[in-house]
This record gives sequence, C-alpha cells and structure tokens, in this order.
Amino acid sequence: MKRAAPIHLCLFGDATSPHVQRWAREMLLRGYRVSLITARPAPVTGVEVRALRPVRRSSDWLFRVREAQRQVRDLAPDIVHAHYITSYGYLAARCDRHPLAMTAWGTDLLVTPLKSPWMRWLTGWTLRKADLITGDSASLMGAVARFGPACPVEEIHWGVDLNRFRPVPWNSKPAVQLVSLRAWEPNYRIDTIVDAFGQLRAGLPHLDLRLHLLGGGSLEAALRLQVHTAGLQGCVHLHGRLDDAGMARVLGDCRISISVPDSDATSVAVLESMACGLAVVASDLQANRHWLDPQWLVNAGDAAALAETLRTLITNDATARLVGERNAARIAKDGDRAIQMDRVHALYQQLAGAQ
Repeated sequence: MKRAAPIHLCLFGDATSPHVQRWAREMLLRGYRVSLITARPAPVTGVEVRALRPVRRSSDWLFRVREAQRQVRDLAPDIVHAHYITSYGYLAARCDRHPLAMTAWGTDLLVTPLKSPWMRWLTGWTLRKADLITGDSASLMGAVARFGPACPVEEIHWGVDLNRFRPVPWNSKPAVQLVSLRAWEPNYRIDTIVDAFGQLRAGLPHLDLRLHLLGGGSLEAALRLQVHTAGLQGCVHLHGRLDDAGMARVLGDCRISISVPDSDATSVAVLESMACGLAVVASDLQANRHWLDPQWLVNAGDAAALAETLRTLITNDATARLVGERNAARIAKDGDRAIQMDRVHALYQQLAGAQ
C-alpha cells in the first residue's frame, strides 16, 4: 500500500555541522520530511529544528534526556537517526523510538570509549539499542564490531557533491598555494601545518608560497598568535568556516591539500580535495590508506616530515599534477555523494517497511 505521507525522518546532531546539514538536504531531495533535534541550533532550510539546552561539557548529555524524549514524543517520527554515538546516539537510545539508526563519526568510537571503562560500557549499551549502524571507514566498522551489536552495520561514507567540487585547469592556478579544510581544534594539528609551512618558506625562499586555513574553531587565537610570531601573517590566510561554494573557490586556486589529524575516519575534507584534483598529504591512518598512496602519508604531529613531503610535491610540479589527476579520477569513480545517499535511502526504506 502506498504511504499517504512522506516518511518522517528525525535526525539527532549538531545543526551547525555542514555534514548534518548535507545529510538533511539529501533526504529532503529524496522526499522525506526531516526534523532535527540539536544542542547546537542553526537554521536548516526545509528542516524543523528543535533545540535542546546547550551542552558545554560531556556530562551535560546525561541531563538532556528528558528534553530529547519530549521532542521525540511530540514529533512522532517514522525513523530516528543519530549522528555521533557518544552524544546524540546516547540521547536517541534513551528515547527508545524505533527504527533507530546511528552513524559513527570517528572520535566517538576510536577515542572516547578508551577514556574509561564507564565510557566503553555506555558506548556498547548505546550501540546495542540501534537497528542500523553506519560508519565511513573500515576502522570504524572494526570498532563497531568489537562492541557486538546485533543490527546490520553498513560502511557508507559522506561522499562529495561532484557538481560543486570538481577540478579546474592546473595551469590556471596561481603560484603554489596550499590549503587545509580541517577545523581549528586540537585533534587536527593545524599548528603542525603552520610549523611545516614555516619550514617550507625558509627552505624555498624564492617561491611565493601561500597557505589557506579554512574550518574555524576554538584554537583561532592561538593560531593567529603562532602565525604572527613566525612572521607568516602575509602568506597564511585564516579564512575560518566557509560554505561549500567558498570552499570550492579556495580549492580551485590551490594545488596541495593537507589533513594531518591524530585520529580520523574517512575525511570529507580529503575527499573534496581529491575531487578538485589536488594532491593530498595526510596523516598515516587506516582510513587515509584506503584513498591515498602511502608516499603522501606522514605521522601526525611530525612537522619536519610533513614539510619534506610537501617539498617533494612543490618542487616537482609534474608529480603533483599527476597525483591530483589520479585523485580526481578516484573520486569520480568511488566518491559520489549521490550514490552514497541513495544507499542510505534504500536502507531507510527497509527500516520503515519493517515496522
């Protein structure tokens, strides 16, 4: 029998997150009614946003349960989907509304459960409440499996909007420019990128090197001080958070992208950089090994190794161009967001049909 109304999908996640916003938009395009319960509200076109009280420390999630339960009862969705296991996943699990999907983001399974036996137990309890779990890398799939949930587990990555993120002619790019799309938070080692860039400038004084830092975050003041102290303020540009169009515009001017976090699953920043035909240097993590040649992977926090790898690409433009072309071809083959979200849509249909 044909449904009289669209499936109502209730997301749990940060409304300020571009990833959550993209997920919501993709489901709106596929005909869902979408609502979003969030502790970090922001307007999302076409989505009914329900705000919880702000969360300032990890323990605050324990005291948002009743608010979340009230919102879910009021919305009465057909499917609940929580993004980030150890925060919104916990809240959604406490709401006991099914079918319940959860998406692991990386740190929530690769780092947080290791902090204490209590956090490991709570993470396992949360995962076992799910009817479907997704994650974007083999490392996350392995982490999920160690908790032994009985529900289906699917590897689905965020993908790239290939209509927006696409290569521009290499020869049209200005002098050698580098970019980082990662947030200005401790895990992402932006300070290491600035250190490495300073070493590059000192070793290649004849080149007009530029570094663009996108993302924004809590370390902005420290980064600005680091850049100023190193005398790099004329060649390091701190853009902060940009929308997709702004990111694509900056990527179009750059030849090399840098992503060197301590911990990560499949990075949308890496995939978008690859889609735009950039050479990418990243930290040597399992998720990055799936997408990048080992030659371009370095240990997180090692500024000297990062500078040397970047120098290889900067001083061998033909190599950098070839790496960028191969990256773009790989994403065109395996990284289309529309294909990934079509898979999610099919899984939602199965969940809704099983009720």
